[in-house]
Amino acid sequence: MTTGDLLEALPTWVSRWLGYRPPVSPQSSLPSPSNPHGTPKTSSPRPLPQPVVWIWSWIGAFGGIAVIQAVFGQASYFVNKGVPPVVPSFGATAVLVYGVIDSPLAQPRNVLFGHFIGSLVGVCIAKLFGLLPTEERYEELAWLAASLACATSIVLMQMTKTVHPPAGATAFLPVLDARLRSLGWYFIPVILLSSVLALAVALVVNNIQRRYPLWWIQPPGPAPPAREPPPGDDETDIVSDWEKQSGSRSRSRGRSTVGDTTIESSTPIIVEVAGPNQKP
Repeated sequence: MTTGDLLEALPTWVSRWLGYRPPVSPQSSLPSPSNPHGTPKTSSPRPLPQPVVWIWSWIGAFGGIAVIQAVFGQASYFVNKGVPPVVPSFGATAVLVYGVIDSPLAQPRNVLFGHFIGSLVGVCIAKLFGLLPTEERYEELAWLAASLACATSIVLMQMTKTVHPPAGATAFLPVLDARLRSLGWYFIPVILLSSVLALAVALVVNNIQRRYPLWWIQPPGPAPPAREPPPGDDETDIVSDWEKQSGSRSRSRGRSTVGDTTIESSTPIIVEVAGPNQKP
């Protein structure tokens, strides 16, 4: 069962906010009282004027960043843990999930797994370089740790097909930022929760007049090519034209009747019938 089948099984008022649009039936293009000209309907929203897109992008980015800061900046649990109100890389994530929602880089799989890979690699590199004898030595090699974290996360995202550019920044933040480095492994769930909050706001805002996401787990495959009609029988066409012009000849395959006599044959038979003014 595919993701589309699961979304189709849900009520429409639920699946709409998950980016699902029901497929268009062929009957939708037939003339009707509501569609007198038989204009084909599409399951995708119509393109919006650019000013409308700008307004929704602004509302989405404002709401998404505000929700993340409200959770991590006001909840005493996160405040006591020393979690910052927002991880800086989510500013770039907001550009994608609210402003460029049709991009493959902005789809939920890329956002979640991209940030997960970036945070995991970043914490691992920070832990590895944390084994150095002194903090001064760590600071001297911080450039190497950041480069390794960013480059490694990019390759892993490419291998898993979950490329999300802001996750590259997520990878080296725990290496360069002492506050985030102090979180240790706790940095990973903070990133995942931030990703979920950003996507939750995107599902609400982007599905009011637009559609998001285009896919959840796997992008849809290419549409099957249109089937062309089988090529015509050139021999039949030629004989048909010849029959029309002569008006006195007939052609059949396998069986031909002349008078009271039936002729059986496995090859085409052309019989010429004498006209009233012609000798047999």
